[in-house]
Amino acid sequence: MPVYETAAGTIRRGAAGSGADTADTRPDTARGASSAEDAVLRIGGTEPESIVDGPGFRYVVFVQGCDFRCPGCHNRRLQSFEGGRPAAVRELLGEIRENPLLDGITLSGGDPFTQAEACAVLAEEVRALGLSVVTFTGYLWEDLCAAAGFGGGAAGGGSAAAGWRRLVEATDILVDGPFIQALRNIDLRFRGSSNQRLVDVRRSLAGGKAVTLAF
Repeated sequence: MPVYETAAGTIRRGAAGSGADTADTRPDTARGASSAEDAVLRIGGTEPESIVDGPGFRYVVFVQGCDFRCPGCHNRRLQSFEGGRPAAVRELLGEIRENPLLDGITLSGGDPFTQAEACAVLAEEVRALGLSVVTFTGYLWEDLCAAAGFGGGAAGGGSAAAGWRRLVEATDILVDGPFIQALRNIDLRFRGSSNQRLVDVRRSLAGGKAVTLAF
C-alpha cells in the first residue's frame, strides 16, 4: 500500500480509489489551541440539531479543509482550505451548552484531523459536560494510531502528531476511512460507503485493535 507524508508523519493511504492520491496534506491550522479560551477553528458551518450524524441528538461542526478530495463527496465546498470562516471554540461551546437536549457533538467536514488540536480542545470540553464525541475522518484507525504513537510505536512529527493523539483520545466514536463512490450504500447509518467503520475508541485503545460498533 502506498505511503504519503503528513504533518504527523508518514502513513499509508486509506484505500485505493478513494481520491487520496490527489491529497495536498496541510499542517494543523488551529490557532492558539491550548485552551477553549484561545482555540480557533476554521469551519464551513454548523448544524445545531442533527439526528443523522451519529447516535442521538447532536450538534455538528463542519471543519473546513480536507486532504482526501474523495470523488462523489457530498461536502465538496468543505474540501478547500481557503473557504469557511474562523470560529472561536468558546463560542461553539456556548451554543452547545444552551441546548440541554443534546447527546453530544459530531466533528465532520472536511476532515477534523487537519485541525486536530483545536478540535481536540472542543472535544475535551464537550466530554467534560457529559456529552459524547463522534469524529469523521478519511484516515484509517490503524494509520491514525501509528502516526499518533499508540500501541507502543513512535509518534510522528511534533505538535501535529500530538494533536492527532489528543483528538483520538477525546473521541468516543471514530467514523474512519474515505468515502468510496463504488461502495456507496444509502442504507448505512452515519456513513456513506461500506468501507467506513464506526470504531469504538475506548475499547479499541484498550484492546490494541479496531473494535467496531453496529448501528
